[in-house]
Amino acid sequence: MTFYHQSKRHRRSLKLDDTKQNRKLATNKIIPELVYKLNSGEFFNNENKQVPTVGEFAKKSFAIHKGERKQSTMQDYEISLRLHILPTFANTPINKIKPSDIALWQSKLLEKLSPRRVRNIRATFNTILEDAINDEIIEKNPISRVKVPKIYKVEPKSFTLEEMKKILDTAKGDIKNFCALGFFTGMRSGEMIGLKWDDIDFDRKEIHIKRAIKMGVISTPKTQGSIRTIDILDNLLPYLKEQYKLTGTKNSFIFLNKDDTHYYDTKRIRLTKWKKLLQECNIEYRPIYQLRHTFATIMIENNEDILWVANMLGHTDATMTLKMYAKYRKRNEIKRAKFLNKL
Repeated sequence: MTFYHQSKRHRRSLKLDDTKQNRKLATNKIIPELVYKLNSGEFFNNENKQVPTVGEFAKKSFAIHKGERKQSTMQDYEISLRLHILPTFANTPINKIKPSDIALWQSKLLEKLSPRRVRNIRATFNTILEDAINDEIIEKNPISRVKVPKIYKVEPKSFTLEEMKKILDTAKGDIKNFCALGFFTGMRSGEMIGLKWDDIDFDRKEIHIKRAIKMGVISTPKTQGSIRTIDILDNLLPYLKEQYKLTGTKNSFIFLNKDDTHYYDTKRIRLTKWKKLLQECNIEYRPIYQLRHTFATIMIENNEDILWVANMLGHTDATMTLKMYAKYRKRNEIKRAKFLNKL
């Protein structure tokens, strides 16, 4: 609609579809209310209310969700905000952001970051904008109008049994025992550096997984199902006993850095030991996460009980395990649907 007030032309969207019913609503209700608010001065008082900037409202949004987010998640969101959102939008009123602004910002991020990382940053920004909608500061979320960056799935490449043997034969010290723990349990790397000697029960041959470490933050594992008890396979026992000689008397975390404290993140292990080890073995580089993937694929390829594998991995049930690893199951050469031969 268009109207004039004190000789000045104003245009406002009613944000309604153009239908007979809505035209009737505008004529009988919205326009009379507008006239009343114009005459009382209420209309422009509401319009002139200060709209917070992205930087200002982000503080409120983070406070809203603080109680429901893990500390490691909060830290990751704070990094996304500080390094990638605020440099561009900190002083921008939150209602002035257009989809084209988001598209340009996202395009620049993709020049230096992976699509997966950009998606995570988008998720942080999206929550802030959704909270602004809930507070009726904005009516539409501009980020929803911009396509999410595509992630081209990279097929995981597990280690073969021969490569496993070569790695364990070549490795020395705690990196040998670290690799063995990953190969023979399927634990996540954050869970491994978060493991304490109190979590190991040598008598019952069990490991109790209660925590994980990510970016220096000690928290519960990834999901509720990840808090679990898993078996110590006979293959793993010698490596745990070797590691006990290195750190067991300190009554601490199982894997310690040079300062005798827990690792801040697996990044340090990757940069100082993992890459070097694979080079020594003349094995193509793969992320540390492939220790976990190798355990899963080898166990499933050899027809181990899927429920047991799911528990070892910390999956809530076997559905997730089958979804991720079903293609590695060996199929016996059995002719199916023999009864159809009678036809």
